[in-house]
Amino acid sequence: MFQLHPGRRAALGVAGAAVLLLSLAACGEEESTEQPGGGPSVSASADTSLADKVPAAIKADGKIVVGTDSTYAPAEFLDSDGKTVIGFDVELFTAVAAKLGLKAEFVSAPFGDIISGVGSGKYEVGVSSFTINDERKQQANMVSYFQVGTQWVTKKGNPAGIKIDDACGKKIAVQKDTVQVEDIQKRSKTCAGAGKKAITIEQFPGQDAATAAVVSGKDDAMLADYPVGVFAVTQSNDALELLDKQYEAAPYGYVVGKDQAAFAEAVRDATKALIADGSYKSVLDKWKVADGAITDPAINP
Repeated sequence: MFQLHPGRRAALGVAGAAVLLLSLAACGEEESTEQPGGGPSVSASADTSLADKVPAAIKADGKIVVGTDSTYAPAEFLDSDGKTVIGFDVELFTAVAAKLGLKAEFVSAPFGDIISGVGSGKYEVGVSSFTINDERKQQANMVSYFQVGTQWVTKKGNPAGIKIDDACGKKIAVQKDTVQVEDIQKRSKTCAGAGKKAITIEQFPGQDAATAAVVSGKDDAMLADYPVGVFAVTQSNDALELLDKQYEAAPYGYVVGKDQAAFAEAVRDATKALIADGSYKSVLDKWKVADGAITDPAINP
């Protein structure tokens, strides 16, 4: 999935993740064999007061049917068996469902079909890194649970001396059709306007190639979605590092039916409970994406 979906940033899918590992090996770097986020899942116990808020029609079968595009690592993607959906999104919502006394059943679906699938009743919730925007709030109830911005990544130790606010004259890698392309182009124009050397921008069809260009030293740094940057660093076997913090973050939201206000409230309150008991932080820490944490989940923020 290498094209930018409206309101959702392009990212590295599981196929791209595999290619990334091969690319790192080809560049002379030993790839990591440890799955990011590996280890036991966080368990959450049911809360009767929250479970009582779930509409009877949804909890009747003991599960929540979840539509997800399982090609979006490290949020939701297929494990090595090619069947099991894993990722920080998956673990978070599995814990949300557990708080509500239910199990989450993830069903792989095309990204563009999930919101309409929730509306038609095919899925009871959509969990697929949906950025909350006005268009989506008109179609569904969106429950915020995470936020994502742009993250810079450099070679370990930042040997090129990259500074986010002054990358003039440097070589920067980005994936085509992402919000990061416009970001770096604006920065390059600022350099030229200040009489400095423009940024050399290399656009790659896939994030795997952009990452490999930084690992090899061909490019000095790259821009990507925050979780994608973390994923690349995790898989680089200490060849890469994050530069500063993510910026221009926007919230992700769980998709709940427009006519399911009570259920949306239950999902929001379960998310709040996970934040309060520490389970939320444990999942994000496990997947090394804690900088995307929020403190106050809301419906249609």
